Amino acid sequence: MQFIYGNSTTILFGQGQIAAIKEQIPTDSKVLVIYGGGSIKKNGVYDQVAEALADHQWQEFSGVEPNPTAETMDKAVAIIKNESIDFVLAVGGGSVIDGSKYAVAAAKYEGDGWDILTGKHTVTEAVPLAAVLTLPATGSESNAGAVITKAATKDKLAFLSPAVQPRFAVMDPDTMKSLPVNQLQNGIVDAWVHICEQYVTTQAPDIMVQDGYAETLLKNLIKLGNTFEERDDSWRANLMWTANQALNGLIGSGVKHDWATHMIGHELTALYGVDHGRSLAIIQPSLYRNQIDTKRAKLEQMGQNVFGLEASADLAEKTIEAIEAFYHSVGVATQLTEHGSEKEQAVDDVVGRLKAHGMVALGEHQAITLEESRKILESAIA
Repeated sequence: MQFIYGNSTTILFGQGQIAAIKEQIPTDSKVLVIYGGGSIKKNGVYDQVAEALADHQWQEFSGVEPNPTAETMDKAVAIIKNESIDFVLAVGGGSVIDGSKYAVAAAKYEGDGWDILTGKHTVTEAVPLAAVLTLPATGSESNAGAVITKAATKDKLAFLSPAVQPRFAVMDPDTMKSLPVNQLQNGIVDAWVHICEQYVTTQAPDIMVQDGYAETLLKNLIKLGNTFEERDDSWRANLMWTANQALNGLIGSGVKHDWATHMIGHELTALYGVDHGRSLAIIQPSLYRNQIDTKRAKLEQMGQNVFGLEASADLAEKTIEAIEAFYHSVGVATQLTEHGSEKEQAVDDVVGRLKAHGMVALGEHQAITLEESRKILESAIA
C-alpha cells in the first residue's frame, strides 16, 4: 500500500454556508457564475449566491445540460476569454461542475477544447474554480475529474487534472429540498457505484482503512435508501457528505480501481440519453456476474460486511442479487429499454463505441475485453 493523498478543496458544509462565498473569493475578481436550467432561481439558491457576491463584479452563464456538452461549454469559454474572467463559480450538480471544469481548462488553451478529452492537450493550468453543490452524486465538487459529451458525435469522455480541482466547495443540504425524486435516486446509485469501483476489486489485508471506510459509506447509502421517504435535514446532510466522500480520493488511495461500469455506462448515456446513475445500475450487476471469479473474494466480503449475509458457497452471487434489490428499492431499474426492440443493434453500437474510444481492456485486471463487454451488454439489455 503506497500512495500520495491530498485534497486541496476547502469544504464549507452546512446550512447557510452559501453566504461564506463572499470571504472565499477576492473582491477584485471578475466572477462568472455558471449554472444549469434555472432551478436555482426557483429555490432561492441564486438569490443567496447573488447576495454573497454583492461586493464582486460578476456575470452569469446558464443552460448547462445534464451530461454537459463541449458545444455548450465552449460558449462559456468564450465569455471567460473575452471578459477576462478570473474566477468561476459553478452552482449546481456534477454536470454543472464538470462542465465548468472543462470551461476553466479550455479558457487557458488556444486550440479546440475537445483536445483536452482526446488527450491531445494536457491541462496544466486553469482559471480558478469553486462550486456550490446542489445535487449530491458525483463528488465532482472536491475532485479533479470531469466527464464531457460532444453532442455532434455522441462521444462521452473524461479528463483528470489537479488544475481544475475546485478551490472550495459550499455544501448546504438545504439546496436539495427542491430536487426531483429521480435525481436523488440517481445520486444514491451514482455514489454507490463510485464506492464499488474502488472497493469491489482485489482483496488485500493491508487496506483496512480504505475497505472499512468504503463499507461504512455503503451502509450509509443502504440506510438512506431505506429511509428515502423521510428525507429530513439529517437525511439530506448525510447523503451529501456520503456522496462527497465516495469520490474525494480517500478510499481509492493505495487500492486497485475498476471503472469499467462507468466506461460502459457512459456509452449508454451518450447513445440513448440514459440517466448516468441508471446507466450504472444497468451495467454493474451484469459486469459483476461476468467477472465473478476475479471479484468473488471482495463480493463475499461485501456480502458479509455490508449486507449482513451469512457465509455460503454462493455468497458472491447473493451479494449481486442484494445489490440489484437495493437499486430496485430506491426505484432505479437495472435493465436498458431505451433501445426499443433492437437489442442486437444496441449491443453492436455500444461495443463499437467502446472500440472507437480505446476501451478494449477494462477493469482492475484489464480483463474486460470487447468480447466480455459484449457479453455484459447482452445480459444487461432487456
